[in-house]
Amino acid sequence: MTQLTELFRASERILVFSGAGISTESGIPDFRSPGGVWSKMQPIYFQDFVASESVRREAWRRRFSNADGWVGARPNRGHYAVAELIRSGRARAVVTQNVDNLHQESGVPEEQVIELHGNSTYAKCLKCQTRLELVDIEREFQESGTVGPCKHCGGIVKSATISFGQQMPELPMRRAHAETQACDLFLVLGSSLSVFPAADFPVRAKQRGATLVIINRDPTPLDGIADLVIHDGIGDTMEAALADLR
Repeated sequence: MTQLTELFRASERILVFSGAGISTESGIPDFRSPGGVWSKMQPIYFQDFVASESVRREAWRRRFSNADGWVGARPNRGHYAVAELIRSGRARAVVTQNVDNLHQESGVPEEQVIELHGNSTYAKCLKCQTRLELVDIEREFQESGTVGPCKHCGGIVKSATISFGQQMPELPMRRAHAETQACDLFLVLGSSLSVFPAADFPVRAKQRGATLVIINRDPTPLDGIADLVIHDGIGDTMEAALADLR
């Protein structure tokens, strides 16, 4: 904890990189570990969603039955610790692989959250990119058993998350790259660092001379190049480090 606190104190531009491990402490199951979401149901690929109305109905059924566990989840101590780092000015941005909106709910300004895999709390038209609210879509699904085309352009409506086989969003990837190039400390919180291209970012930061810190319950492929690795809970670890920093 002392070493982590000193690294925070010495840093002027921290970049937080969060994965599923920060949200499991809010009761959200991760996807890839034993007992995770994908061990209970197969993922729906983007090309199948686009090609088949029956697949789209199944995707919306899962969403509104809360099969992914996101509905009702609240930020935990790890999220609030990240928000405190942002408020202090030591951290400038959060790059997240999560889609649960919990960083924003914990107090991190929307413009400082870079979502690599989108956001599950609303939907978008794949054609015109109009944002659509889930409460309206759920009402339509409950009444008709399906979600119809976009009322603005006739395009397919999909949750605003990035599915398997879907192209990574260009603007968030560019922003994440820019923040990676600019940071002096790259702080990984709860990511397995096994999903690419996102897992390249800590490598790039390290190559540019930034300090690399990994806080994750399980070992990651990048532990060997990190300056500090802590295999412990994110909430406990971050709270203790920030308490000494105040």
